[in-house]
Amino acid sequence: MKSTLNLGILAHVDAGKTSLTERLLFVAGVIDEIGSVDDGSTQTDSMALERQRGITIKSAVVSFVIDDVTVNLIDTPGHPDFIAEVERVLGVLDGVVLVISAVEGVQAQTRVLMRALQRLRIPTVVFVNKIDRAGAHCERVLQSIAEKLTPAVLAMGSVSAAGTRSAGFVPSAAADAKFTAALIDFVADHDDAVLAAYVDDEAAVSYRQLRCALAAHTRRALVHPVFFGSAITGAGVDSLIGGIKELLTVAGAEVDADDPVSGSVFKIERGPAGEKIAYVRMFSGTVRTRDRLHFRAADRAKVVAIKVFDRGSLVQRSEISAGQIGKLWGLGDARIGDAIGPPRPAPGQLHTFSPPTLETVVVPSRPTERGALNAALAQLAEQDPLIDVRQDDVRRETSVSLYGEVQKEVIQATLATDFRLDVTFRETTTICIERPVGSGAGLETIRKGGNPFLATVGLRIDPAPVGTGVAFRLGVELGSMPFSFFKAVEETVTAALDQGIYGWRVTDCTVTMTRSGYWPRQSHSHGVFDKSMSSTAGDFRNLTPLVLMSALSQAGTRVHEPMHRFHLEIPADTLGSVLPLLAKLRTVPHTPVLAGLSCLLDGDIPAAQVHALTQKVPVLTRGEGVLESAFDRYQPVRGVIPIRPRSDHNPLNRKEYLLHVVRRIAGFDAEAPP
Repeated sequence: MKSTLNLGILAHVDAGKTSLTERLLFVAGVIDEIGSVDDGSTQTDSMALERQRGITIKSAVVSFVIDDVTVNLIDTPGHPDFIAEVERVLGVLDGVVLVISAVEGVQAQTRVLMRALQRLRIPTVVFVNKIDRAGAHCERVLQSIAEKLTPAVLAMGSVSAAGTRSAGFVPSAAADAKFTAALIDFVADHDDAVLAAYVDDEAAVSYRQLRCALAAHTRRALVHPVFFGSAITGAGVDSLIGGIKELLTVAGAEVDADDPVSGSVFKIERGPAGEKIAYVRMFSGTVRTRDRLHFRAADRAKVVAIKVFDRGSLVQRSEISAGQIGKLWGLGDARIGDAIGPPRPAPGQLHTFSPPTLETVVVPSRPTERGALNAALAQLAEQDPLIDVRQDDVRRETSVSLYGEVQKEVIQATLATDFRLDVTFRETTTICIERPVGSGAGLETIRKGGNPFLATVGLRIDPAPVGTGVAFRLGVELGSMPFSFFKAVEETVTAALDQGIYGWRVTDCTVTMTRSGYWPRQSHSHGVFDKSMSSTAGDFRNLTPLVLMSALSQAGTRVHEPMHRFHLEIPADTLGSVLPLLAKLRTVPHTPVLAGLSCLLDGDIPAAQVHALTQKVPVLTRGEGVLESAFDRYQPVRGVIPIRPRSDHNPLNRKEYLLHVVRRIAGFDAEAPP
């Protein structure tokens, strides 16, 4: 039976995942010559910027065949600044190869990725790369994987001549008694039937049964087999390919082309003529050209062309079926994350990584290009929604969210090369959040207290558990007014909470609508609709920010800043130089641990100070210091509260808001109390 496996290659930057992708394509016969990351000649790093920098910036799909299995391999970025690209891919994968360097071992990004894979229960095999490099320590890396990632790991063979060009990998077989014993232990931990049979009669459980059980447990993400090798020399890659087929492929076969259509848009790009192209993973059903697809519940669009990744190439097809990945033309309004057909239940949380914690203002070198810059950033936001383009119409400024300084450099280079726009950036600042500290309520009634809108809105805001986001609830009967009015209030609440009392996004709260009221549609005797006599959704959209900010002011908010957890490994004799720096950067270090000539130090640091620490550590440690950091949590700001300038007409100031929003409405007093 032919099947399709959608396989992700994930790793910390420079672990060698793009080189591994090249080797897999070469072994499968897709390419005749292996490309080089350093030379910029790889298949998946197709952007000019990727070739120049030697890093993966955008996820890329390539296809190859293992016997009767078509593998759609997705190469993802390893640099933490582009973690959003990885997040978008995770939801469309059947399995993952997590690449770890035999020299550097488990790194910060490796741990972040493995936590996400475990939360989403994605079947994962590990490939320890670079066994041919000087400094490769395979046993130490295996132990580190068990300690830092998961204890459920099983080495699938042994390494010879590690650290030399002739390093090789020998896969374990039935004759290897030590491996068979370890295999029995792993299988027995998760399979009572095998354990019972083995206890009754060791000979009753065959090696083949054990391998089948291992495959089943791997596909349930209970066990993570570990292979070793070198993407550069090819050592161990054949064993990895065999492991991919044996341990992961059944997950890709469990699809049905005749079921109702269900798919997911995980990437957007623009074609030569500016047309939008959607990368879609099909989970069930079949989509054909000229089909009209539903996405975002209500939108419909006609598919005008389809290309499918299949058996080593991208081919024009008239349809795309369950299990396949392809490009679809015609979905002009599609966005990343859109579900085609019914949304597919997610096995874990929707967002697996932290949001961007930095932002900066983008300034065009020529003021006349402000409009062109906004249009260009809008296109970039299609491809990466988490850059979150934020328009400040009051100051005529545009800001973007960032994961780090490298991402900022990439945006600048992309604007220059793809859009011919020369831009500069203001200083990068930290994105904080606000959380309510109490409860508050607000109320505006039709034609009372200077309310110029034909709407009655009452709202209460209450704190909610950390990490729950914003929830909107009705404390009034749904039939008390048209549904479109309720929808207008809910959508406006979500938008208005983007800027709280101090200008930061408000989260972890519940907003309840406690009062509602409207004037039914009315007209004069001649039958013409009269806006002055009838409520519209616009009345509710305009009134809701005033009510919500009144409730929020009563509740009060506390500003929280993002914190990173860091791990620092430095020469022991440099600790005296590093500690004053840590104090200056407002870190909270834990007790240092001496390990031979090294000192290990964990702690917490404000996200705003991570870049400074990254720059200073090499200087203070003779270039020997190794720093790992990753977002951990938000914590209340101590000292001066940072304020973010508002980008709207400020509903916290009733007079200012009404003067801008209802300047053409007569008969109201902007200064009257509600």
